[in-house]
Amino acid sequence: MGRQVAIVSAGYSEHASKRSDVSMPELVNEAIEDCLAKVPSVELKDIDAFVNGNMPAFEGSNIPELWMTDWMGARNKPLMRVTTGGTTGGSVAISGYYTVTAGIPGIDTVLAIAFEQQSQGDTSVGLASVAYGEISILNSLGISYDQLNRLLSAGAAIGVAAYQATTYMSKANITEEDLARVVVQNRRNAAKTWWAHLKMPDLTIADVLDTPYVQYPLRYGMVCPASDGAVAMLFTTEEKAKDMCDIPVYVNGVASVANETAVLGYDGSGSAQLDPSEQLGAMKSADLAYSQAGISFPRKEIDYAEVYAPFPNQELMWVEKLGLFEETTAPEMYETGVTAHKGELPVNCSGGVNSTNAIAASAMERPSEAALQIMGKASNQVPKTVHTSIGSGWGGSLNLITLMAMSDEPKRKWK
Repeated sequence: MGRQVAIVSAGYSEHASKRSDVSMPELVNEAIEDCLAKVPSVELKDIDAFVNGNMPAFEGSNIPELWMTDWMGARNKPLMRVTTGGTTGGSVAISGYYTVTAGIPGIDTVLAIAFEQQSQGDTSVGLASVAYGEISILNSLGISYDQLNRLLSAGAAIGVAAYQATTYMSKANITEEDLARVVVQNRRNAAKTWWAHLKMPDLTIADVLDTPYVQYPLRYGMVCPASDGAVAMLFTTEEKAKDMCDIPVYVNGVASVANETAVLGYDGSGSAQLDPSEQLGAMKSADLAYSQAGISFPRKEIDYAEVYAPFPNQELMWVEKLGLFEETTAPEMYETGVTAHKGELPVNCSGGVNSTNAIAASAMERPSEAALQIMGKASNQVPKTVHTSIGSGWGGSLNLITLMAMSDEPKRKWK
């Protein structure tokens, strides 16, 4: 077993569709400054190592961590870059955790940073560059262009999400109104989060349903934005954490799961072809992280959840697959206020990915917000005391999952 790791701070830049007022290094520096402002006793010189990640093809800038080293405070210090698609932020956070728990001599305090400035480039071109590379490799391995054509038939993120939505809606016997309700809750929560992108305090279900379809059943008003933004998290040892902040947040369980090839898999393989809402990876990630954290009854033990969900149907799916609610019961929980800011089990009080999506940062913003809720320092702080929280990530094509379970006590168990 490695060392017990704690989160002592998290910080953000302001998020918007275009942060043309700052360069990429300046955007990253905003998040770092906000992170360190919450721990006055810590300076850049006290940080032993850095982990960072983004989607460089999206901005058209390669290995940006090398030319923004000074802005991160990482000159002449260990620096690792992680990129895992939509789960990049979650992977960066987990890498920050592992860098501390590994017990590497001289490395006790690690700053993890994830960012995206999509307005500087073209996300579609970036995704296409990845797809073209995969096509050329697979074709050289003997897979025909006819087969490759079927691999790419899911319709990118919105197509995959639409498949999920129709399947889940049929299973749970719900309507578009139930999807819109999730959006309304998120956008209203975002209005109380200083760094969030889409802030809509007066949004209604009717407003969402009055927007055109992108692909049935998902409407324009249900889709996440493309955001510029950055996030930073500070990890350290249990011993040092007590001197840095009043309420250290202990990382008691982490999971990173890539379970199958799913919808965009080799020749359309994977269980997601039959049921796009099944989410085996989510359930496996929950099993792994909860077993490490000593969580046996997630519905009773977890006080707060930040769930990665660019589309509303995914949020309904995730809270069930992560064990927070029984299958097909999530829509009722949103309708009755269980998941609301003042509810029994608040979900995504930051506004979630549905309100803010700086792609590489998004999966780190889930555990960072979940940690701040335990500390009592979140922008949209819930009124209840949060002892245990989770933050999840999603990427790939239904199949790449990250999860972090945190608490105000090491290995806290439900009593």
